[in-house]
Amino acid sequence: MPKNRKKVLIITYYWPPSGGSGVQRWVKFVKYLRHFGWEPIIYTPLNPEFPEIDNSLAKEIPEGLEIIKTPIWEPYLIYKKFVGLDQSTRLKTGIVQEKTNLSFAKKLSVWIRGNFFIPDARKFWVKPSVKYLSDYLLKKPVDAIVTNGTPHSLHLIGLALKKKNNIPWLADFRDPWTNIDFFDDLMLTGWARKKHYSLEKEVLNTANCITVTSPGTKADFLDLYPKSKIEVITNGFDNSDFEGIDNQPDKNFVIAHIGILTPSRNHPFFWDVLKEIVEEQPQFAKQFTLRLIGSVDASIQKEIEERNLTSYVEHIHQLPHSEIPRELRKARVLLLKIRNAQNQHTIIPGKIFEYLAAKRPIISIGPVGSDSDQILRESKAGKTFSRTEKQQLKEEILQHYSDFKSGIFSNNFENRIHQFSRKMLTEKLTGILNQIS
Repeated sequence: MPKNRKKVLIITYYWPPSGGSGVQRWVKFVKYLRHFGWEPIIYTPLNPEFPEIDNSLAKEIPEGLEIIKTPIWEPYLIYKKFVGLDQSTRLKTGIVQEKTNLSFAKKLSVWIRGNFFIPDARKFWVKPSVKYLSDYLLKKPVDAIVTNGTPHSLHLIGLALKKKNNIPWLADFRDPWTNIDFFDDLMLTGWARKKHYSLEKEVLNTANCITVTSPGTKADFLDLYPKSKIEVITNGFDNSDFEGIDNQPDKNFVIAHIGILTPSRNHPFFWDVLKEIVEEQPQFAKQFTLRLIGSVDASIQKEIEERNLTSYVEHIHQLPHSEIPRELRKARVLLLKIRNAQNQHTIIPGKIFEYLAAKRPIISIGPVGSDSDQILRESKAGKTFSRTEKQQLKEEILQHYSDFKSGIFSNNFENRIHQFSRKMLTEKLTGILNQIS
């Protein structure tokens, strides 16, 4: 390692072989940190509870990277036994999932999680990590520390190390804390609610800098903690992921969605529009495919069946991240569904950036004027439709189909998306690290 390269200790729960969107942000930052004079050191659990596995991400890890792992105790084995799940079942991120039809056991587990595991179920890793890293940093000093949350327990590790060693500290929030959409579903007592707000306030007011993934999240944090130093670093795309990928789409008119489809991402009017089009346009029906890549909730599968759309759906349950770019480019149109949540205006799904890199037009279902919508407008890569714009959505799909039949293939937004490349975002990150260190 060059002698003039600064060192940054990155504390993260999600790391390969973990799959999903939560791991990609810091895997990509780490991939490019050395280009800008920083040597990353990873601290991560030895035995975490990952929601999914993706071994393809291991190839992104730079050669010679120091990775430190220590054991973590998590209550998920107890939780699975309590609610009657098989011990091998992989849980979705967090115990709180969909609110509907929860059994008494699951309701009780949510109450226990909200009031006893503060800020989350990884709290038991905080004290042993602080002890281990305090000893490590005495022997191997670093120039800065980064904590990657969620889980927000990791920010408490950074908080303790900051107080103890006064090392410059950046707290990266992939998701909000008390403003997360399920916060009010945790069945919090007054004491527990105050504890969450107290810890959040201490983290935001103590860290040298906070980074968030959307302008709306920054505004929400500043409303609560106006003295905090907060910067926006969105998620992004890696140009190298698309190298050598054929840009030729499938022969059919394919609308593709990548990622989990949960009830909170369900928009019934979208299925209604598709039903109308396939019934009214026989030629469209012959050439149309809806490709869903990722798990699809049973309630959504039922809605598709009720509208007689099943024969048009191609469902691929899971793909490693390395195969996603190819699937994106095989589509004619990419579908983005924003969660129905109180903070939906601030949500920028990570997939939007890889959609941009795939150079395919995007149809987004969600709030017009949101942070995601703003990206689509500025890049001229797609349009957003709310549930009151059923006819406009229908016309948009038919326009894309007309272009498909005419052989028109538009991707004129290419020069407007370079700001979201992982390498440029890493350069912005290192600018912040240089300032605080």
